[in-house]
Amino acid sequence: MLRKMMKRLLLTLTLLLALPLQAQVPTPDRPAAMPTPAAPQLGARAYILIDYNSLRVLAEKDADQRSDIASMTKLMTSYVAFKELEAGKVALGDKVPVSETAWRTGGSRMFIEPGREVTLEQLLKGVIVQSGNDASVALAEHLAGTEAAFADLMNFYAAELGMSNTSFTNATGLPDENHYSTARDVALLSMAIIRDFPEYYTWYSQKEYTYNGIRQHNRNNLLWRDPAVDGLKTGHTEAAGYCLASSAKNDGMRLISVVMGSASEQSRAAESQSLLNYGFRFFETVQLYRAQEQLTEARVWKGEQEMLALGAAEDLFVTIPRGRYEDLEAKLHLQEDIQAPVIQGQELGRVSVELDGALLADLGLQALVAVPEAGFFGRSWDSLMLWGEGLFGDD
Repeated sequence: MLRKMMKRLLLTLTLLLALPLQAQVPTPDRPAAMPTPAAPQLGARAYILIDYNSLRVLAEKDADQRSDIASMTKLMTSYVAFKELEAGKVALGDKVPVSETAWRTGGSRMFIEPGREVTLEQLLKGVIVQSGNDASVALAEHLAGTEAAFADLMNFYAAELGMSNTSFTNATGLPDENHYSTARDVALLSMAIIRDFPEYYTWYSQKEYTYNGIRQHNRNNLLWRDPAVDGLKTGHTEAAGYCLASSAKNDGMRLISVVMGSASEQSRAAESQSLLNYGFRFFETVQLYRAQEQLTEARVWKGEQEMLALGAAEDLFVTIPRGRYEDLEAKLHLQEDIQAPVIQGQELGRVSVELDGALLADLGLQALVAVPEAGFFGRSWDSLMLWGEGLFGDD
């Protein structure tokens, strides 16, 4: 029993010593810890602030309340188009016909015209930068035949992304009682665009776009106010109020903010900026472990090798109050008496990270290589060793 306790202590100490070596941050001159004030209270109907890498929510209010999201809908319109491009079903240079229906769609417009040549790439920029309802309908009709069929695709991908409180009926965000989402779901969608389509995400930071001789500015005012902001999308209808999904990156930390139901164009920008400033000022995100990098070793019985490298199944980020890195505590939990054969990727333990006793993260430790069974004599010797351990040392 004593030997087992010493073994567990040694493994825990090994992981604790490895913790700062695995982190991308901190640096030796880290600032001292500072008090973390409460999140700002905004006048918007609903909002959320979430870290992109750790998924930690830093501030929220009614983030799961269903509401009209206006032109933030076009985040999904473009996401569906990106998925079709990824699958090779369409190409950016494809010529897209413009229907009378698309041309006559009201609200914000790209000013496409029936009979005038327009490419898929031009339509996408018209959706993303100019928030064109006409472009959204033309895109939907090109990709799915009808806007209603396209809405089915939108709902399919919403379910796939875990947007459990979302329903789409159109590609534009024009009001419909069965068309709604939440601040949390819009944040999930925003993160998916950044993660899955970095090659197209740069379009969300484009400040203006000219088509048909008409130059229009991106309605996301934060693109001019804050150089850290590089997306994403505004929205406004009478039912939705003023909405803004924004993302910003500062010193490797990326935050996603979604504000819904603000009172004005100015207030949605100010409230979004307030959330982003709060996150960057009082929190930091550190990468503790990288996927597939060795964190520790474990003894393997009856295998062709005695020691097995174990690593995290995925990258591990945590978001913590600034200056609290040294207070993190990592704990290692390994399966006892690991015996071959071991399959590469097999989970054989877990690592958890706590701050002040609160669990921040918990993820699996997996075998980084396979370990086949040893031959007859190797297995027999290890069986004898295990028998001796059980007889003399454990109970």
